[in-house]
Amino acid sequence: MKEKNCLIFGGSGQIGRNLLRKLTKNNYRVTVVTRNIHQKSYIIKTQANAGYIEIVEASIYEEDKLRNLFKNAHICINLIGILFEKKGGNTFKNVHTIFPGLLAKFCKEFNLEHFIHLSALGINEAKDSIYAQSKLEGEKNILRNFPLATILRPSVVYSVDDNFTTNFMTLLSRLPFFPLYYEGKTKFAPIHCSDLTDTIFHVISKKIQSKIIECVGPEEISFKDILVRLLKLIDKERILIPMPLVMAKLSAKFFEMLPNPLLTTDQLKLLRYDNIKSNKYKTNSEIGVPSVKLFDEEVKKYCYMWRKGGQFSTDKYKSKK
Repeated sequence: MKEKNCLIFGGSGQIGRNLLRKLTKNNYRVTVVTRNIHQKSYIIKTQANAGYIEIVEASIYEEDKLRNLFKNAHICINLIGILFEKKGGNTFKNVHTIFPGLLAKFCKEFNLEHFIHLSALGINEAKDSIYAQSKLEGEKNILRNFPLATILRPSVVYSVDDNFTTNFMTLLSRLPFFPLYYEGKTKFAPIHCSDLTDTIFHVISKKIQSKIIECVGPEEISFKDILVRLLKLIDKERILIPMPLVMAKLSAKFFEMLPNPLLTTDQLKLLRYDNIKSNKYKTNSEIGVPSVKLFDEEVKKYCYMWRKGGQFSTDKYKSKK
């Protein structure tokens, strides 16, 4: 196979690192764009053999610098996204709407073979969410500039490196109770990071174009059930309390004052909507990449860090009568 050059934005996150390993093992050369090369280069370089990865420092606002990166690229993959806005920092509009459209424009200008963009599941329904609408407008910008693009919409992505299961297990291990927003009825279809990267690689290798694909795990699990399962895995008992909407909004307002908020007003709005397949688009399973990782089995592999004694616990060696 002739070597392909992949240009990746967002390569230092949990999805990006998994994808780098997958691509370079299959003889793809990768250029990773990061906004802080001194902070991220070690993390990125250790994901593949020397010679397969090039790291370039650039921000989403350096249009001329970004444009030059497309001259030798065959495939562009955008994994960049934010969960909340910061004053004086990145906004949903800049990151989710304007930037993807710019990348799509460059893909068209330099006649790239493919553009793969990571969006989010459930954005059609969440019309009152700024996050969701910025994602939706970004998709429209992409397809307007580069109709051959493939857009992937994953449900919540989890792994040992995530900010989902790990954050919840940290909170559940420390707090005596935990709030249930909307009574914990919101449904998710958690997809393991490796299942998602397998889907991305399949889209690249099979040249699947002009599609919106919903990426979901093998189970649909309510928010309450996720918490119950995590509590069982870390061997903790906690009270799960349904929180009235007024109190939930007040707590979100409080959290928004923190540097890295646990919950924002906009995220609270998103929790009103299920994060599962819509049956309007094909899923990863329907294009030939079914998710095989089960939530409990995968989280069990790293949940020991939140159990009593952590990795040094002797409980697992004791015989149970």
